[in-house]
Amino acid sequence: MNQTEHNHRLGVSAALGAFTLWGLAPIYFKWIAAVPPGEIIAHRILWSIPMLAGFLWFRDGSQFWRRLALPVKSIFTLLFTGSLVAGNWWLFVWAVNDGQILATSLGYFINPLLTVMLGFLFLRESLTRIQITALVIAAAGTVYLAWFLGVAPWISLTLALSFGIYGLVRKKLDVGPIVGLLWETSLLAIPALLYMAWVSGSEGLAFTNISLRLDGLLVLSGLITVVPLVWFNVAARLLPLSTVGFFQYLAPTITFLLAVFVYGEPFTQGHAVAFICIWSALAMVTTESLVRHRQAKQLLL
Repeated sequence: MNQTEHNHRLGVSAALGAFTLWGLAPIYFKWIAAVPPGEIIAHRILWSIPMLAGFLWFRDGSQFWRRLALPVKSIFTLLFTGSLVAGNWWLFVWAVNDGQILATSLGYFINPLLTVMLGFLFLRESLTRIQITALVIAAAGTVYLAWFLGVAPWISLTLALSFGIYGLVRKKLDVGPIVGLLWETSLLAIPALLYMAWVSGSEGLAFTNISLRLDGLLVLSGLITVVPLVWFNVAARLLPLSTVGFFQYLAPTITFLLAVFVYGEPFTQGHAVAFICIWSALAMVTTESLVRHRQAKQLLL
């Protein structure tokens, strides 16, 4: 096996691992459903810091501190993006434990399409006819779901929008994803500790007060956060972006299957129409991206 083939297989394995773990995340959060979402997110922030720092120290060695040195403006930007991702995490956990996993799946299916639209609006990226058509189809499906349910799918839209804005801001910031996440979680560490101190003094923390099994699962929240991110970075480094793009739909697909077939959430006609529209839109955008990538590759040969 040559080095190129080895790198491709490693990249595919890393992508499968990352997006499968993200797709199975609702199972983990169901296991710790006895813990309020705010406390779960506080643990996720705090336990991620040593995991991220350990990984970067192992990866960068003597360059660790130099790579952490950032301009003050970047640090303030990371405080904003950290708050966005923490809010996204909180809503996801709350939705999962409120029996609305299907809504989270829809949100992360909408996200790539919303990212295309944000690129057009804020980065002056041009849209092809196929992309415009796909956005219209996805929007039509979402509007139909809102009409069918009698209420806007606010969980799905908020998850998609918050993560879309997060991606947009981070794209414009010249900071690596893992270094950035370490800064984001470190900046949120004090608010997380203050929140846990407040809960401890009023309602009482779940941590150390329910069971050793639950305590262990909460400590694992750092691992649950960091491991798929590391794998994703390996995949992004070793595989073409178009290939990684295909894998990103694995996570919400697994979440969708869990919601309907494991946790028995109702799948209505409105959901069916919305998902068909969004899946069709994603297929259009992804296929066009793949064709353009192949054409560009042929021109270089």
